[in-house]
Amino acid sequence: ERYINAIEIVTSDPNIDGVLAIVTPQAMTDAAAIAKGVGSFKNFSEKPILASWMGAGKVAEGEAILNAGGIPTFQFPDAAARTFCYMWRYSANLRLLYETPTLSGKRSEDFSSYLRAGKIIDEVRKSNRTLLTEFESKEVLEAYGIPTVSIVIARNEEEAVQAARELGTTVVLKLYSEIITHKTDVGGVKLNLRTEDEVRQAYRQIEKAVKDKPGAFLGVAVEPMVEAEGYELILGSSIDVQFGPVLLFGSGGELVEIMKDYALGLPPLNATLSRRLMERARIYAALQGVRRRSPVNLSELERILVQFSLLVAEQRWIKEIDVNPLVVSADQILALDARVVLHDPGKLEKDLPRLAIRPYPQQYASTWTLKDGTPLTLRPIRPEDEPLMIKFHGTLSEETVHFRYFGVTKLEKRVAHERLTRICFNDYDREIALVAVRQNPETKEDEIVGTGRLIKVLGTNDAQFAILISDQFQGQGLGVRLLTLLVDIARNEGVDRIIGHILPENYAMRQVSKKVGFDISFDEFNELIRAELKLR
Repeated sequence: ERYINAIEIVTSDPNIDGVLAIVTPQAMTDAAAIAKGVGSFKNFSEKPILASWMGAGKVAEGEAILNAGGIPTFQFPDAAARTFCYMWRYSANLRLLYETPTLSGKRSEDFSSYLRAGKIIDEVRKSNRTLLTEFESKEVLEAYGIPTVSIVIARNEEEAVQAARELGTTVVLKLYSEIITHKTDVGGVKLNLRTEDEVRQAYRQIEKAVKDKPGAFLGVAVEPMVEAEGYELILGSSIDVQFGPVLLFGSGGELVEIMKDYALGLPPLNATLSRRLMERARIYAALQGVRRRSPVNLSELERILVQFSLLVAEQRWIKEIDVNPLVVSADQILALDARVVLHDPGKLEKDLPRLAIRPYPQQYASTWTLKDGTPLTLRPIRPEDEPLMIKFHGTLSEETVHFRYFGVTKLEKRVAHERLTRICFNDYDREIALVAVRQNPETKEDEIVGTGRLIKVLGTNDAQFAILISDQFQGQGLGVRLLTLLVDIARNEGVDRIIGHILPENYAMRQVSKKVGFDISFDEFNELIRAELKLR
C-alpha cells in the first residue's frame, strides 16, 4: 500500500516524468503483492513505470506479474536508470527532428542548379575521366550556391604571372591536373606568393614535382590568398555499402586525418538536420564563438550544408566529394579547395548507389489553374510548410472539417505542433501529401488552399486517399485535380488499389470521386460511402 501511495504522489507531480520502483527482499516483504499493486496502478498513469525487483529467484513471481502487466523489470536499478536515459534521448531526438525547419533540401523550381552541375559532370564522363579538376569541382559547388574562391587557369609560366598581376594581391598556385587528387601530397600547392619572381619559382617547383608522372601537369590554378580569421572545416561525401551516399562534416585543413573530428549524416538534409549534424562535431563549440572570437554565421552554414546534401542527393554519378578547407568566419564562408570523383564510366545508371532516405519527390510537382484563373503550384508537402498549414486550417468551415474528419475537431487540436509535424514530415515510401499553393495577390505570400493525401495501407498494396479544400476555393475543380494527381502517383508507386471513405451527406466528394473513375458503394458496417479504384 505504501508503494502505491508513493507512486500516486510522485506521478501527480508535473515535474516528474517517470517512476522507478525498487524492491529488495526483506523478511516481511511480499514482492508478489507489491508487484500486483504496481501493475494495477500502471493502467491509471500515462507516465512510464520501470521496476527493479532485486533478489533473483526470491522475487521471480513478482517479476512475472510486472512483465505480464507491461512493466519492464531490471535486476539492478542502474540498468533501469540507463533505460530512462535512453528513453529521454529518444524523445529529445524526436523533438529536435520535428522542429519546423527554415530550409529544406529540395531542388530549385527551375532545375537550374541540377542541370548546370549535371552538364559539367556529363562532359567529364564523355572524356572518359572519373576525376574532376579543381576548376570543374568548384563550378559544381557554385551551381548549388556554395561560394568558392575565384580561380584562373594558367597553362604556362607567363600566364601564371599575368593572372597574379591581374588579381593584384597575394596569390596561391596549385597544380592543375586531371589525374592527381591530393595536390598537397605531391608538393602541388604554393602559398603566400607576393612577387612575380615568387610566382615564377612556384610554377617551376610545381611542374618539377610531378615531372615523373606523365600527363599529370596541365598548368596551375592561380587563386587569391585568403587570410580570413576563421575556422577550417571539411564537407564530404562517400559511398557506404549499406547506406549509399553518406555525408561528413567536421574539422578540416591539413590535420583532418589526425584530428578525426567529424560527424556523419544521411542526405538530403533540411536546416534542422544540418544543425544536428554540426552539433555532433567537437568544432561546433568553437563555431559559436570562443575567446573573444565572434561566432560564425551558423544560419548561412546551415544553408550550405543543405545545398551540399542536395548536390549529393541529385548528382548520383558522384562517388566521392571533399570540400577542404571550407573557411568559415563571422563575415564569410568560402570553399578554398574541392575534389570530386565520379563512378566508373562503365557503370550502369541503374546500378548507382541509392539514397538510404528517399529524397523529396520533386517529380510530382506541377502547376495548374483554377476556373477563376488563379494559378497554383501543386507539389508534395514539406516540413517547413507547417506555418502555412496552420493558416490553411483557419480557413476551413465547421462543415468542411466535419466532412474531412467525420466529426468536430477543434482548430487548436488540428494545428497542434505535435500533429502537424506528423503531417508535414512525410516518409515518401509510405505516404505522399500534396498541397495546392497560391500566391496571395495582396501580401505576395504563399498560401495553401487545398491538400490531398495518399497513405499506403500497412501489410497490403492498397492506399487510402483524403482531400481537403479551403471553402473559398471549393467548386473550382481543385478536388478533381488533386485526386487525379494522387491516382497518377499511386500508379507510379506501384499501388494496386485506392480506397476512400466519404460521409453519405458529402455529395461533392462523391461526385469528385465519380469523375476520377472511382466505383461508389455503401459500406453498411461503417455506414460510410466507399470509393474504390483498381489500378492493376
